[in-house]
Amino acid sequence: MAVQRYFVSDQAQQGGIVAISGDDAHHIARVMRMKPGDGIICVFPDGRTAVCEIEQIANEHVQARIVQWKEERSELPVRIYIAQGLPKGEKWELVIQKGTELGAAGFLPFEAARSVVKWDAKKAEKKVERWKKIAKEAAEQAERTVVPDVRAPLSFVELLAFGQTVDVRLFAYEKEARNARHAALPALLSRLRPGGALLAVFGPEGGFSPEEAEQLRQHGFSPCSLGRAFCGPKQLRSICFPPPLMNGSCARRTAKRSALSEQHWLFLIKVRSR
Repeated sequence: MAVQRYFVSDQAQQGGIVAISGDDAHHIARVMRMKPGDGIICVFPDGRTAVCEIEQIANEHVQARIVQWKEERSELPVRIYIAQGLPKGEKWELVIQKGTELGAAGFLPFEAARSVVKWDAKKAEKKVERWKKIAKEAAEQAERTVVPDVRAPLSFVELLAFGQTVDVRLFAYEKEARNARHAALPALLSRLRPGGALLAVFGPEGGFSPEEAEQLRQHGFSPCSLGRAFCGPKQLRSICFPPPLMNGSCARRTAKRSALSEQHWLFLIKVRSR
């Protein structure tokens, strides 16, 4: 059985002792039913990882002693950010969960012209906290050393501005499936080098408006058809398609000479909502 992993703050550790409280302590004590002497892994904000031994569990407060610092290299060599026009229901949560498991660096929902979902500012704080919790739990499950950055919904202008901070910018545009411009996608991905960053932008269920597509182009975003580029002439849904269900050969031709292995490109594939 894999050793449970928990993300902790720098303040939680003093003198080689880590104090854990809240949901993580509840998980240790009530869900996993651990006892003193059991081992856990604690991950700090800077990515440092420590093997710890539980010394005390009391009133859902856990105290563990650092036994050994370990070096882990579980993060991707490039940072990939996923932005999407707010989708319906729990689809965005699925994107966060699966994207985190596959190594995404951050998630940026945005308000698009054709978004069916309208952002309720009154519920904003609880929504974002839930998204962050999903990312944290998925990062622990995937044995990552960093929790992805999960943002509150951005305006379209804010999204364009964020795009200027990365090396490669692309947006999935269904109209590209009708021409041969998808051939440019491997060339776009080949620009990425270790340490670089990519922003992939996906529209809501109704896709991008012509005005949004034009603004994206003007700000250096390259349009592409991920369905055609990865798996032939398919129009895909807008939620994240779980890579384990995909044939890895779909992405092989775009993964060559790239900083990433082919499986990591697959989480860029979206499945167009009907």
